[in-house]
Amino acid sequence: MGRILDRLGLCSQVRFTRWATGLIMASRRPVPEGLRIKDLTFAEVPVRVYEPTAPSSGKRRGLVYFHGGGWVSGSIDTSDEVCRYIAIKSETTVVSVGYRLAPEHRYPTQLDDCEAATCHFLSVAADSFGVDPCRVAVGGDSAGGNLAAALCQRLAGRHQPGHLLAPCAQVLIYPALQMADFNLPSYQQNGTVPILLRARVAFYFLQYLCGEAYACPELLDGLHVPAELKLRYGRWLDPNDLPAEIKARGFERQTPSEHDGEVYHLVKAGLSAEVSPLLADDAALSAVPPAFVLTCEYDVLRDEGIFYTRRLEQLGVPVTWHNAPDSFHGVINFYNRGWLSFASAERVLERVVDYVKTL
Repeated sequence: MGRILDRLGLCSQVRFTRWATGLIMASRRPVPEGLRIKDLTFAEVPVRVYEPTAPSSGKRRGLVYFHGGGWVSGSIDTSDEVCRYIAIKSETTVVSVGYRLAPEHRYPTQLDDCEAATCHFLSVAADSFGVDPCRVAVGGDSAGGNLAAALCQRLAGRHQPGHLLAPCAQVLIYPALQMADFNLPSYQQNGTVPILLRARVAFYFLQYLCGEAYACPELLDGLHVPAELKLRYGRWLDPNDLPAEIKARGFERQTPSEHDGEVYHLVKAGLSAEVSPLLADDAALSAVPPAFVLTCEYDVLRDEGIFYTRRLEQLGVPVTWHNAPDSFHGVINFYNRGWLSFASAERVLERVVDYVKTL
């Protein structure tokens, strides 16, 4: 519908997506018992803080949460139900970050906003919120998971013991972790499964990077990656490393194609670790905090979450991985949505809560 309205010149598809997402996903329920919710600003970035009101024997743990939406949609309001659930069920202070959106604001604006809000919270967590700054994780779903993983690498590269606090863990819910290969088995198997279609992933990356959409076909065909980089990334994106039960659903290896230099220069920033955290070198990736990675069987992003898990394991970074067998991309946004609710949404959120409780 958004594309139709765009072509008719009535409304851009990005604005339509934002309107539709907000209409369906924004929470309108009163604040539940046992939770205090405040809208604040951290380092000029809007945030919503969820504080459990139950007595605590010591300082609480914290989670800084980045919403999904392909960097172009989603908001504090659309992630409200998820943040409420995590805060209450895990007795954790959750900070939801309202970072600026593409294409009006492009990379690295979103990551900069997340960094500013996270570092501010770490600096005031103990005195203002009764949170132990050494027990604060970052996390998010989809594009938010991408921002959380990228931020962990950025902060790890700057971290100096005793000087700068850093997240204690990364909680990644079906994260987008690379834009080098849109033909992995998960893309082939789930390319037409709602709510994230294969072509939309390329569209979102382009909006994040440059605000363009014309190069989507070239990205899907892999024309944006030079041969030498395909060889390098191939060792981290090898379908042979996937579990047998995933490969059993079938896939076809793609014949390598010549790259398009113009498209490469348009999106080459997207192959950096700050946009594609899975493609970071070993030194950068080995310095990140422990991770929880949740993937969904019927999700185009499933395989990169698995590959990220494998790389962390190989580098000695503690990682917990769970693949939800009956779930799809965006499933947590369908928790407690009346007739739009899915039972698997709560099961996925329970896995997240179980991990957060270990921090």
